[in-house]
Amino acid sequence: MTDDPRVLSELLEDSQDMQSDAIRATVEPLEELTGQDPSSFEDGDPTENQRFASEHRHGVQMSIGKAGLLTSAGGGLLVGMLASPAFAASSPDVQMLQTAASIEVLAVSTYGTAETLPYIGGSTANPVVSKFVSVTKSQHQQHLAAFNAALAKMGAKKQTKPDPAFVPVVKKAVAGLSGATAAQGAAGVIALALELENIAAETYVSDVPNLTSSAHKALFASIMVIEAQHASVLLAVQALLMANASQLIALTPTNVASLPAAAGSVGFPDSFYPTSAAAPASQGAVK
Repeated sequence: MTDDPRVLSELLEDSQDMQSDAIRATVEPLEELTGQDPSSFEDGDPTENQRFASEHRHGVQMSIGKAGLLTSAGGGLLVGMLASPAFAASSPDVQMLQTAASIEVLAVSTYGTAETLPYIGGSTANPVVSKFVSVTKSQHQQHLAAFNAALAKMGAKKQTKPDPAFVPVVKKAVAGLSGATAAQGAAGVIALALELENIAAETYVSDVPNLTSSAHKALFASIMVIEAQHASVLLAVQALLMANASQLIALTPTNVASLPAAAGSVGFPDSFYPTSAAAPASQGAVK
């Protein structure tokens, strides 16, 4: 795998722009619930959003390593909108929001653990993989903040603990990385991250039709898209690692001809997102 930190910069930029777009998609449902004009929400002005997106793209192009730009994208906007007055939902929504938050807690913790591993966050680690882990963890932190902001506005308890059903899965996977080579370790981290991203995406897909609040539906649907994109990127990276073609993990025009035929479809294995791994609505609820 190349040491050029620009290798996945386009994917990371894409992910951040998609997150910003998804956040703006929640404005209309929130307006319907609150009766407020979308521009009255914090950072909700279309001109300001356009300025932010432009500046963000410029910042990523200038330096993919500036964490300030990466971590600021979208989090405050979504939390600000969800903190608006008259935001309410039913008990089933509370359980689903708490379970979603518990999944995000686990994701943040897992990516944080990955950063402590020498082949992910160490001085000899591949900077591309390290940056993907860092950016993705940042986005999960924003998702956690959004779910808990919705809970707080409803007067419900925030969820700060990981989903208990999935904790053993992560612990077992992390334990299995002990003594692994750099190549084995990187592949193991990718596999674990992919499992968590699919759990998150499938849970949110399953929850959307069962939520009673249109604003909550929009929130879950917008975040669901980001988790699905994370999974898609991880599938592509995993496929190239398994094919011993890590040098092809790059988004350059000259690289396209060298990619295997499956490169165009490996990231999208299903016509419709499955829900077999979705967490039950109350699984991560605050007890």
